Amino acid sequence: MKAIRRDAFGPPDVLELRDVDRPAPTDDGVLVRVHAASLNKSDWYDLVGRPWVARPMMGLRRPKSQAVGGDFAGTVEAVGRDVTDFKAGDEVFGVRSGALAEYVNVINAVAAKPANLTFEEAAALPVAALTALQGLRDKGNLQPGQKVLVNGASGGVGTFAVQIAKALGAEVTAVCSTRNVDRARELGADRVVDYTREDFTRSGEQYDLLLDVAGTRSWRATKRVLRRGGTLVIIGAPTGTRLLGPLSHIIRVKLAALGGGRTVVFFVAKLNREDLATLRELCEAGKLRPFVERRYELADAADAFRQLGTGHAQGKLVLEV
Repeated sequence: MKAIRRDAFGPPDVLELRDVDRPAPTDDGVLVRVHAASLNKSDWYDLVGRPWVARPMMGLRRPKSQAVGGDFAGTVEAVGRDVTDFKAGDEVFGVRSGALAEYVNVINAVAAKPANLTFEEAAALPVAALTALQGLRDKGNLQPGQKVLVNGASGGVGTFAVQIAKALGAEVTAVCSTRNVDRARELGADRVVDYTREDFTRSGEQYDLLLDVAGTRSWRATKRVLRRGGTLVIIGAPTGTRLLGPLSHIIRVKLAALGGGRTVVFFVAKLNREDLATLRELCEAGKLRPFVERRYELADAADAFRQLGTGHAQGKLVLEV
C-alpha cells in the first residue's frame, strides 16, 4: 500500500510517499481502507521532534515510528475475530497513528461515520473535536446558561468549540481575527471579538469558562475576564522554546494562577469510541459541522504540513487518500 513515512525529525521535506506492507487486522482490530485524513498541531510537533522534553516519548535521535498522521475516515475492509460491532463495508472515522496511508488497523478509537458528512469532513473531526468536547464538558464542566469565551475561534479546535459550547447551552463569545469574524457568527457565536481591533481582556465582561486555544494572553490579563470560581482550560499555546515548546506558557500560567480563586487546567484529549459517537450524534443533529479549509492529495502531504506549520489555518487541512 501507499503511505507517508519519514526516517528523521525535521521539516516537511523529510516526508516521503512509499510502498509499505498493508497491516492485517488483529483479533480485536478493525482494518480500515482510508479515504481521507486530516492534520492537527500535534502532528507538526511529532514531525519536527519538538519540544525536546518530549523526545523520550517520540524518539531521542530519530522517530520511534516512521508513520505520521492520526485522524482518518474510511470504509471497513475486514475485522478481527473478536470484533462484533463492525463489519466489512461500514463507514467509520477515528484516530490511529499512521493515518496518512491507504490502510490502518484500529483497535479502540473508531466509530460509525456521521451519515450526513463526507469522508473528508468526517476525517476533520476526531482529535480537534474531541479536544473541544472534553475541554468544555469534562474539564470546564460547562453548564447550560453559563458564559464561555473561546480565544482562538478559528482553526480546528476553535471552530468546533464554538459549536459544541452552543450545543451545551452556553452563551458564547468567540475571539478571532478580522477574516474569521463572519464565520464565527455563522458557527453560532452570540458575540464575536476581532482581536485586531479590541482587547477582549479589557471588555469589562466576565466569563464562567475560558477555553484558550490561542494562548496569546498572560494570566494577569486573562484573570480580568474570568469570574472568581471560573475555569481556564488551556488547549493551545505559542510554539515557545525548543526545550519546552508550548509547555513554557502553560507552566507560567499555572504557577501564576496558584491561590487566585480560579482553576487552570491543561489536558490532552482521551481518544475513545464513546466520545466519537457523541460527535457523530451532534453532527447528525445538525449541531456540529467541520470546516475544511483545503484539500490535498496524499502525495502532497509535505505541502499540507507546510501550511500547518504557518499556524494560520482557518479550518482543517485534509488529505484525500
